[in-house]
Amino acid sequence: MANFLDKIINLFKWPIAIYMLISLPALFSSVDFFSFTSFKYVALGAGFFMYFIARTMADSSVKTAMQIVAHELTHSFFALITFHKVKHIRLDPEGSGGEMGFAGEGNWLIVIAPYFFPLFGFFYMLIMPYFPESIMFNGILGYILGYHMDTVGSQIHDKQTDLPKVSYKFCWMFLPGANFWTIGSIIAYNSKGWLGVKVYFDLINRLNLQNFEYLINLVF
Repeated sequence: MANFLDKIINLFKWPIAIYMLISLPALFSSVDFFSFTSFKYVALGAGFFMYFIARTMADSSVKTAMQIVAHELTHSFFALITFHKVKHIRLDPEGSGGEMGFAGEGNWLIVIAPYFFPLFGFFYMLIMPYFPESIMFNGILGYILGYHMDTVGSQIHDKQTDLPKVSYKFCWMFLPGANFWTIGSIIAYNSKGWLGVKVYFDLINRLNLQNFEYLINLVF
């Protein structure tokens, strides 16, 4: 099952990269979708900036260790949901890195997942609907968003061993759009939960179609 799923996922590698690339104009223009003056967004923004304030006071070694743990757990999560058995997760005793191993050949999603997917944010978004609505939860979501953006930004560099595995060309095509999708989805969730995420996805697809029709009319 895992090998079959890997082949399907790998088949869509470049089409998804192209889609993320051509979605960038729609992702930029989708900012108008959000009503940033609502209390929920104020709380999200407060939590976001609170993360960066806390970051300046945190021990750098602890921060790095947490990022490495999140990184390897994200690899492992995508290995598990694509039916690969995780063999081990190891962290460097000096806190300089880590690794995880899984059975099978794997796929590009397992490799690239930590560079766009907010693992902690995803699970937080799963449990939020089971609690009474509270501005505090929006603030925590903003804190997690700040953590995700900081972690991704610090881990994308030329010494990162994961990126060459999928090719730098793919990374340049896929990661900007994928991260804007992620950030937009979290912000949309902050307003209307999972329904907000669906509406946001529909909006991006609609804007992509409008942009495509505009280009066709421009050319012909």
